[in-house]
Amino acid sequence: MLQPEIQLPFDVADELAEQLKESLFANFIDIYDGAIIVDRDARIVWISDRYLQLLGTDRDSVMGKATEEVLPNSLMRKVVETGKPIMLDIMDYGKESYVVMRLPLRDKNKEVVGAIGMVLFDGTEQLTPIMSRYNRMRNDLTEVRKKLVQREAKYSLSNFVGRSAPCLEIKKRAMIAARTISPILILGDTGTGKELLAHAIHTMSPRGCNPFVAINVAAIPDTLLEAEFFGVSPGAYTGAERKGRDGKFVLAQGGTLFLDEIGDMPLPMQIKLLRVLQEHEIEPIGSNRIIPLNVRIIAATSRNLREDVKNGEFRADLYYRLNVFELQVPPLRDRLEDLPLLCEDLMKNICQRLGMCVKTINQDALQRLAAYSWPGNVRELSNLLEHCILIAENDVVLTEIDIDRALSERKEHGSDEAAGYSMRTRTLNRQVADAERHAILEMLDATKGNKKEAARRLGISRTNLYEKMASLGMR
Repeated sequence: MLQPEIQLPFDVADELAEQLKESLFANFIDIYDGAIIVDRDARIVWISDRYLQLLGTDRDSVMGKATEEVLPNSLMRKVVETGKPIMLDIMDYGKESYVVMRLPLRDKNKEVVGAIGMVLFDGTEQLTPIMSRYNRMRNDLTEVRKKLVQREAKYSLSNFVGRSAPCLEIKKRAMIAARTISPILILGDTGTGKELLAHAIHTMSPRGCNPFVAINVAAIPDTLLEAEFFGVSPGAYTGAERKGRDGKFVLAQGGTLFLDEIGDMPLPMQIKLLRVLQEHEIEPIGSNRIIPLNVRIIAATSRNLREDVKNGEFRADLYYRLNVFELQVPPLRDRLEDLPLLCEDLMKNICQRLGMCVKTINQDALQRLAAYSWPGNVRELSNLLEHCILIAENDVVLTEIDIDRALSERKEHGSDEAAGYSMRTRTLNRQVADAERHAILEMLDATKGNKKEAARRLGISRTNLYEKMASLGMR
């Protein structure tokens, strides 16, 4: 027999709900390492004793103050203004990092009247097991995808890290290039990310689901280039495979063929490549069969092809055939403001690959990196950071000492890249940085902290002022 449903009176239900809320709040305070409550103006109205201990301050020093005055990196104001919770975040305070959660507080009319923030952990070490498990699962998924999909692009435009003006401009042009089917020529110094851009363009293009085939022209002997490009028919010559072998053009059918280091292609092969680009067909070695092609060409080189054309080292007709749409990738020395983002991304990837806890890098170390000329660009930066991570004594943060030591070791071992690190270059960069910092501080003092007016007097935009302050480590 079914039991009748028990209905509680409204006043009893409300009383139980209030008791439950009070009990949950009390438990939250006891469980977590700290809690703070702000009003609708993001002013601190309550803070737990454990939070005060973490901050190393007393209650009278924080009550009634704007959250940012006490916690410069807090996002409590954002929670109050948007009404949206931030369930998991890492907040830096001084030299410490805290794992925090922030929730909006609402009245009976569902209006936001404040917010509560809780310190879940007084450090990021507790997240290591979770992140390790997540990384293992992600790596397993990556391996499965590799087995299911062959010859796919590995990178997207998001992998080209940076927000500087040169970086944003090259991303914009890459998106334009992705909408076309015309040949693309990517120029730039070694290590700037030319192949990464080629992958990204293919991924964004209508051919993104089709094969992406890359071939490094400089890495293949001249005598084998034709076979690599066009393939070999069965028994075409002594030693040829009995079943024959498809060339890279056939493998890239419907997709993109990326020709890296095109400037190193020998002249006889340039003539054959030109014909393929004009006729859109190939003939495998030892075969009379013509294969129509539907392949988009992206070529890249670190050489100055225009000079090579003038010197007769590269065919002018092939150069103009390839250079329908040109992308000039900026060197790292022209976008040094991207260094913090690049270091963060590269260090995360390096530490995950090495199975280590992810490290950070301090401002002095970034200034050391900014003083270096970077002849090897982002590839060299990645190698240097990995070296620093391996030799660093601090398990949490890379310092300027680690950078100096790594550069000195590379220079002692005869690394040509390390030759770009000279005391004169570093001193000049420091002088420029110090001059800019001094000018900004003086103007902020003159305008009593009014950044808009300070920017106007300095002759720059307010956004530019914020960017310069950030790059100089100024709050």
